Amino acid sequence: MAGIGFELRKMLRRNTLLGLMQAYAYAGLISSGPWILSIVGMLVIGVLSLPFVLPTTLVEQFQVSVTYLISLSLVLTGPLQLAFTRFASDRLFEKRDDLILPNFHAVAFVVTMAAALVGGFAVWLLFPMQTAGYRLLMLAGFAVVANIWIATIFLSGMKQYMSIIVVFMIGYSVTTGAALALNRYGLSGLMMGFVLGQTVLLAGLLALIYRDYRSDHFISFEVFQKAHCYPTLMLTGLLYNLGIWIDKFMFWYAPGTGQQVIGPLRASIIYDIPVFLAYLAIIPGMAVFLLRIETDFVECYEAFYDAVREGASLQHIERTRNAMVEALRIGFWEIIKIQTIAALMLFAAGTAVLSWLQISTLYLPLLYIDVIAAGMQVLFMGVLNVFFYLDRRRIVVGLVGALVLLNAALTGVTLALNPAWYGYGFAVSLLVVVLASLFLLDRKLGMLEYETFMLQ
Repeated sequence: MAGIGFELRKMLRRNTLLGLMQAYAYAGLISSGPWILSIVGMLVIGVLSLPFVLPTTLVEQFQVSVTYLISLSLVLTGPLQLAFTRFASDRLFEKRDDLILPNFHAVAFVVTMAAALVGGFAVWLLFPMQTAGYRLLMLAGFAVVANIWIATIFLSGMKQYMSIIVVFMIGYSVTTGAALALNRYGLSGLMMGFVLGQTVLLAGLLALIYRDYRSDHFISFEVFQKAHCYPTLMLTGLLYNLGIWIDKFMFWYAPGTGQQVIGPLRASIIYDIPVFLAYLAIIPGMAVFLLRIETDFVECYEAFYDAVREGASLQHIERTRNAMVEALRIGFWEIIKIQTIAALMLFAAGTAVLSWLQISTLYLPLLYIDVIAAGMQVLFMGVLNVFFYLDRRRIVVGLVGALVLLNAALTGVTLALNPAWYGYGFAVSLLVVVLASLFLLDRKLGMLEYETFMLQ
């Protein structure tokens, strides 16, 4: 998200309540806009299709199919998301813009081939009882969505935030409209509408890329050369997505919590909906995280390294370091406060929301613990972002690797216990990595001057 701070600072410089509200709204829209649009689109398709799609279980099959496409495509493309963004950023710094588009084509080619191979074997081996149309649409959707993640994170790295949101709005409008227009054809119609809308979305993202980048040659695989590869970033992308999704997969396929929906695809109503509601509650925290980290912290961060490069006195360098630490302390504290308020609001409305969704209020404790876990995930993302600024990639790999192991192990333990423990595996694993990340960050900031001068 580097670079968004410029826009946010312009809004904050007005020093008015309106400017502050605009900054928070802009940060919230940037951080959660595409995600919220996709959620709303899928919900609208599901709700408005119920009267027209018979049997109604086909709507559930559609939503579960899309969930798997999204989750598995995120894990598949995780190794290339951060690595390619870093490659593009380095080439921009070197004024070698002509290398970006050919290497984007190379990454898109590799992602498409991987999606085709993995998805092809999956639909062939795991969906023998489904229609050929459904299998082809699942394969096409998997490849398209995988490419959307690459294009989206690339454009985010290039600071085209509002353009991304506009394209997502158009894409999910087409997705919703096409799915509703074709829902009379059942599951295949819904899937066809989804694939058409996602294709439009991908085409819009590609149009943004081709608008700003030109090159004399079509494809180049320099991004995969050893000199330009960042194994730590590739591992981070893979492990972070895996760490966030692994407890969901375990609940889907555990005998006591998951139900078969279509083919090998399973879902867990008792776990999925509370997690979904909990993630809606992190939108305020995401806005605060983006606003505070990308304005206050970045200003102090730049002041510190400017002082180092310009040969300022040790006392001045220490003052800028202390200001950076204070900005982080205030930023993290604001995230905690805002997430606490959002959590309390959802706690108060939890009974009514579960009753409206026709879910037993016995699952209120699961909703509560999921809300707390989602809030800790926002804090964890904030700390990881700071480590990326400090270029401590190995620490990030260790933290996200620990999240995968802890989430898998503790979720397995809670599944073996009674339902009162559900959700605690995800929450406790995040609590451990958050505390560990804060401890490591405190140590790194305490040694920042030494490492800046002596280890470069």
